[in-house]
Formats: sequence, C-alpha cells, structure tokens
Amino acid sequence: MNGPLPLKIAGIGRYLARRVVPSSELEHRLGLPEGWIAKKQGVRERRWVVDETASFMGAQAAMSALDDAGMKPTDIGLIINASGSQEQAIPDGAPLIQRHLGLGDAGVACMSIHATCLSFVVALDTAASLIATGRYDNVLVVSSEISSVALNFSHVESSTLFGDGAAAAVLTRTPPGESSALLAARLETYGEGAYFTQVAGGGTRKHPNRAETRPDDNLFYMDGPSVFALAVKHASKFLEHLRPGLSTGLGDIKLAVPHQASKLALEAHRFYGFKRSQIVRTIDYLGNCIAASIPLTLHEAIKDGRLARGDKVLLLGTGAGLSIGGAILVY
Repeated sequence: MNGPLPLKIAGIGRYLARRVVPSSELEHRLGLPEGWIAKKQGVRERRWVVDETASFMGAQAAMSALDDAGMKPTDIGLIINASGSQEQAIPDGAPLIQRHLGLGDAGVACMSIHATCLSFVVALDTAASLIATGRYDNVLVVSSEISSVALNFSHVESSTLFGDGAAAAVLTRTPPGESSALLAARLETYGEGAYFTQVAGGGTRKHPNRAETRPDDNLFYMDGPSVFALAVKHASKFLEHLRPGLSTGLGDIKLAVPHQASKLALEAHRFYGFKRSQIVRTIDYLGNCIAASIPLTLHEAIKDGRLARGDKVLLLGTGAGLSIGGAILVY
C-alpha cells in the first residue's frame, strides 16, 4: 500500500465462547504436571464452544460492534468474513453471518477473506481500499473461530494453546477533521513453510469421501519450532519493509497488538525493541483464537483505555503459508 488511507474503526465488538476451560482441566486430561500449560504456553484458560456456531458467534460480535458504532445492520454495505476456520465448505461464512443479522433478504454484499491467522489484517487492508475508492461507505469485518473441534490431543503443545471466540469491526471513511487512518499495510508469504501449519483434510486432495483420507487428516497440525524459526528469519526485513526503523523499536507507535500465536512468539517481540508494556496480551485468558486473536486483543486495548483516538497502533502476526502480515493504524 502506498500512502495513508482514510479509514476509521467506528465500532468494535466481541463474543467469547460460553465454556471456560481452565488449563488445570487439560493438564488432568493429558497427564501434564500442574502449572505446565501456564508456564510453557502462557495460557491460564481459554474459551470453547458449547453449541455455538461460528456464524452465530460472528453475528453476536458484529451486533456489539454495530452498537459501539451507533449503527444498524442495514447501514452496512459489505460484510467480510475474515476467518481461518470455516463453518462449512459452501457458502462462505459471510452469508451465514448476514442471515443471523436479519439481512437475509437485504442484498448486502458478502465475501470471505481467508488468510488463516492474518485474515483480519488482510480484510482491514482490503476494506480500506474499497472505502477509499468510494465503492462502500461502511464495511463490517468479522473474524469468528472455532478451533476446539480440530485439536489433536496427541500433540500437547498445539492442543493446549487454542481457544474459540469472535470479534468484529465496523469500518468507515474517516470524517473531515479526524485523524484516523490506515498508514501502512503489508503481507509477505514464504511457501517453503506451507506444510508447517496445516489441516490437510477437507479439500480436494484429502476429501472426506476418499477411502485413503484418515481421521487425523482433519485435525490441526503445527510444527511450532519450524514456524518460529522461519518467522524469525524474515521478521526484521518484514518490519523494515512495513516501516523503516520498526525492527529496532516502535517509535511513535503507542501499542503493538500482535497475533497471540504463542508465549514464545509474544516474547520474541522484545528482540525488536518493543517494550513489554507496549505489547497487548490476551493469550493468558483466551489462548490463540486464530484470526480472531488480533481483533480480540485490539478490542481489549480499546475498551480498557490503553488505546485512544489519535494513537498509533501496530497490528502484527504470522499465519499458515507461512505468511507475515502487519498494519499501522491511527485509531
């Protein structure tokens, strides 16, 4: 992206899955020592769905965001489902969210952007361009994730890390006299790491109807050390491309809102001069909520008063691919 775009987050909302799962419950289930998960993963508890669907959770978060913006569902011109996990193969999740919002006969445009854990950041960048060109006035971006259905409990590190939840943001053109803007956005992908993080099943290669498809193909797999090593290899260069000088500190950026990938990933930000007090964390009580992690963490920063209008904020993370993505906003 070249130059700032007039983008305002007019409202933000969230929905947390109903079931609270303390780490002690998983430690008992997996035969782990007491306190192992909090020490290793930084997760004290996470939320898992009971009977909620992804579209229901997304719509609940969307209604909260609309209330925050002082808008009605009928004010929205485009709904973007920005999620890494899908409720079903067809249609994409946005029409399902649209129905829950009572807009099933409204003709509101719907689409999905699937960039795994970076889906919200990519959708934000896409929406900013659409708003800047005048195609849409108000865009609703929703990230709703249910990871608990695909966890492989024979893989201790990944199965103890993830949670379920949803977040949404209402995006508009910045009104005259206000400073809100998308200052920079970037996405880089390194396909050499494509198989480090995957759910192999569910597509045409390992379709559920094929005899050779195994149940484990439909579970989440992650080679954490390889993901971390590849991300670190490219991180400094990526940060400099996003904004010169960013690899050695945040400068005038008040807060970093990272994807809550893991305890190790969050601690790695200090290697680039980010102060602990500048890094917003939700991993301790939400775990890793895939694409919903960044907007859920942004919601926390806004609602607890750490991020105010006019402040600059960095959204940053990695996703399967392997992709690295980020955006700098004036909130």
